[in-house]
Amino acid sequence: FFSCPFLSPASLFTMATNSADIEYLRQHSIPELVNDLIQQLVTAKPTQPVAFLRDALAKKKPVIKAVKARQILDSRGNPTVEVDVLLDNGLLGRGAVPSGASTGEYEAVELRDGDKKVYMGKGVLKSVQAVNTLVAPKLIGLDPCAQKEIDELMMQIDGTPNKGKVGANGILGVSMACCRAAALAQGLPLWKHIANLHGNKDNFQLPVPMANIVNGGKHADNKIDFQEFMVMPVGAKSFSEGLRWVTEIFHTLKGLLKKAGHVTSVGDEGGFAPDLTNDEALEFVMKAIKAAGYQPGTQIGIALDCASSELFDEGDRKGYKFWKSNPSKLFSANEMIDIFSRWVKDYPIVSIEDPLDQNDWDGYVSMTKSLGSKTQIVGDDFFVTNPTRFKKGINMAACNSILIKVNQIGTVTETLECIKMAQQSNYGAIASHRSGETEDAFIADLAVGTGCGQIKTGSCSRTDRMAKYNQLIRIEEELGANAKWTTQHLRR
Repeated sequence: FFSCPFLSPASLFTMATNSADIEYLRQHSIPELVNDLIQQLVTAKPTQPVAFLRDALAKKKPVIKAVKARQILDSRGNPTVEVDVLLDNGLLGRGAVPSGASTGEYEAVELRDGDKKVYMGKGVLKSVQAVNTLVAPKLIGLDPCAQKEIDELMMQIDGTPNKGKVGANGILGVSMACCRAAALAQGLPLWKHIANLHGNKDNFQLPVPMANIVNGGKHADNKIDFQEFMVMPVGAKSFSEGLRWVTEIFHTLKGLLKKAGHVTSVGDEGGFAPDLTNDEALEFVMKAIKAAGYQPGTQIGIALDCASSELFDEGDRKGYKFWKSNPSKLFSANEMIDIFSRWVKDYPIVSIEDPLDQNDWDGYVSMTKSLGSKTQIVGDDFFVTNPTRFKKGINMAACNSILIKVNQIGTVTETLECIKMAQQSNYGAIASHRSGETEDAFIADLAVGTGCGQIKTGSCSRTDRMAKYNQLIRIEEELGANAKWTTQHLRR
């Protein structure tokens, strides 16, 4: 048996009948695998060699064979990073990195090329090169399941506090690709592998969606100062039912806007951008909820993303300027809180994201004291998915929820750390997209795997947004009776 001529790496290529067979052997490292098994057989000389080979193959863990980063385009036509992680058994994990338009000043560095003659300076070839030359060689031979060790190694390679050398966009691409490759290596769906990393044994919550239906702020050329007006199906009995509800409201709103003479083209995240005032936007959302046949408050809640750091910047950081609707006045933090208090009283608002400037710690404490028992106060630019900033916010009782964006911090490990911190501190956690997205639905699996209970991934249009919703439909189907759904994660 041990002298059998067919058990040699060289003989495999002689038996290959065409170039496709040869490529398969090389891609899956079959000759190396055979050589390793031969050495084990020769050393052990087992009495039952076939059983020995079976057991040896079962015990062999795949390792990383290659890491390849490339430049692709996101949903806005801007360059972003995509990374492939190839294992020695031929399995391939891929991660495509999102990008934001409205970004917090404390986010990890999104490394771009800066050459105005190429993609208007937004190329990411510097980050791609850093991954391919600095990171990739260090990961060869590592176990893709060692997520924390891989992420920590990449941060050591980068050596900066904000991932500015390799770029958080490059590091995240590798981190996501490794996570997906590890899931494939174990024969697990991505959400289940993330659940294992997170220590989540059975809390597989399908998230309540925040569907963006009206856009303003930096995301639209209209009179609406705040960035997003969203609907949440707080009274639905399942994810698929909730998704149907918000989709019907989206289409109903389109009809109402069109009838009123407004443009119904959609923005980067799939929502409408009519030329309305802030209060008019809320009124139209209310009309759409009712016209679609749903009850505001008991069935549908309204969520806001104010992106108020943009308003504070427009006011030269001296106050909040509604630069579209009321540019002659500067509002104080207390006046902003008064506006939100009135809205919470008049409308079924269940969540307010970034209501104040990202540096206004005292203002957030006051806002949380004032409205935290009535609605969810969410830190996005305020926390930037950063465990250090988030811990400070928890200690100060600033906000009661955190928005989770994987590219704000740059690794899967740190993202999971933030979600775990939120769950242990009774804070809400919302898995979120960015305005520049790809077809990668990683955050859908992240939401279910961590059981965070909420997801913000745009409107009910545009394939880059629907990819996340459709993945959640598949996961709900896969979980069957084990799929959980609740609105208790909505802190209000």
